[in-house]
Amino acid sequence: MFRFRDEETARRVIKSIADLGIKARFMHVCGTHQDTLVRFGIQEMLADAGVEIRQGPGCPVCVTTTKEVVEAITLARAGVTITVFGDMMLVPTPIGSLADVRAEGADVRVVYSVDDALRVAPSVKKAVFMAIGFETTSPTTASAVLHGLPDNLAILSCHRILPPALDALFGLGEVRIDGLIQPGHVATIIGLEPFRHFSIDRKIPQVVAGFEPLDLLVAVLMMVRQIAEGRHELENEYSRVVRPEGNPRAMEMLEKVFVPVDRNWRGFPVIPKSAFELRAEYDHLNARLVHEDILAKAPEVREENKGCRCGEVLRGMINSEGCPAFGKGCSPKRPMGPCMVSREGSCNIAYRYRPK
Repeated sequence: MFRFRDEETARRVIKSIADLGIKARFMHVCGTHQDTLVRFGIQEMLADAGVEIRQGPGCPVCVTTTKEVVEAITLARAGVTITVFGDMMLVPTPIGSLADVRAEGADVRVVYSVDDALRVAPSVKKAVFMAIGFETTSPTTASAVLHGLPDNLAILSCHRILPPALDALFGLGEVRIDGLIQPGHVATIIGLEPFRHFSIDRKIPQVVAGFEPLDLLVAVLMMVRQIAEGRHELENEYSRVVRPEGNPRAMEMLEKVFVPVDRNWRGFPVIPKSAFELRAEYDHLNARLVHEDILAKAPEVREENKGCRCGEVLRGMINSEGCPAFGKGCSPKRPMGPCMVSREGSCNIAYRYRPK
């Protein structure tokens, strides 16, 4: 079943998990973790050992709201050049997608970084970079701002802050979570401390994990051992990369450029201090202020397409296959929601690796 290096080691780890006899439901918040779990058949192996793992709100494209996509579409239809990551292009809204408006003639360009947006700006009249992602990608936006943007380039900040979403998830109380696998790339930036209170206040075992199959298996074993021993701690499996203090330079840049604000996430109510918005001194770069007159005309839209249960997937209430539209009315070619669009989305991953 395993198709990766150290197969025998992996089998020994899974046996150690099974031998502890713990039945548990864990959650991770990372699209790369989900890809590893599904692609290598780890979910099934862990289920046989008594452990269920669900993906929470760990896909940045997926948690970006329909309202924010509509903001970008409205700007594009008004003649503003939109630069955006490719995974955002097919996210559906009631007024179409960014791919649709590009087909209509609007100037929507796929970029791979904010640096690409900087290269586009000199050749157009007005440009906006739609900045998405968690603490992992937001420092690159902050760095660009600190180094200076062209006068005609503004930032539509859709960056999210991960720990407040986990607080919101526990506050909703919709699903039992016995432990958290925390994302190694986010922890590389913010360190360990922002996660620690979940173990102290919620009595939840946690492990920061890397992205190889063995990283995830060892992280599960570490949490199962915590449960067996009556512990609830924050441990760092990814210590080869993640330092307890994170990346102070990156955090300093975030502090200089952004301020945490309250914002909706797809599938969630407003989450306090869960998004990055540009500080007041950068109002001249804030697309929501620079193009306030255009965005005032953006239509009010519902967040979810009828029949799409992406929000419930993001809250860990159901798995992708639990949505009636999965693989039927909803597929990567005709997605009903972003969970099927993004390659970090649970539905897209489940569809790509489904049994043929």
